[in-house]
Amino acid sequence: MASLTIRQIDDTLKQKLRIQAALHGWSMEEEVRVILRNALQEQSINQDLNIAQRIHQRFAALGGVEFPHIEREATPIKAYLE
Repeated sequence: MASLTIRQIDDTLKQKLRIQAALHGWSMEEEVRVILRNALQEQSINQDLNIAQRIHQRFAALGGVEFPHIEREATPIKAYLE
């Protein structure tokens, strides 16, 4: 397996990473591996979707909106020409 060194991470970010790793019960390195794996997996899934599917995926968790059904009648085209 390869190793990766990340320099110049600010102290606040490192502290948040340490806390999140502790909450999950694993090391900071494992936390970073999980974050990277999830980010790249989500990215590859999104590449298979068109823009409408991506928008739906992003907002689906918020729930849907039901619009009332509106009865429509066909309007003769001549009504638009007058």
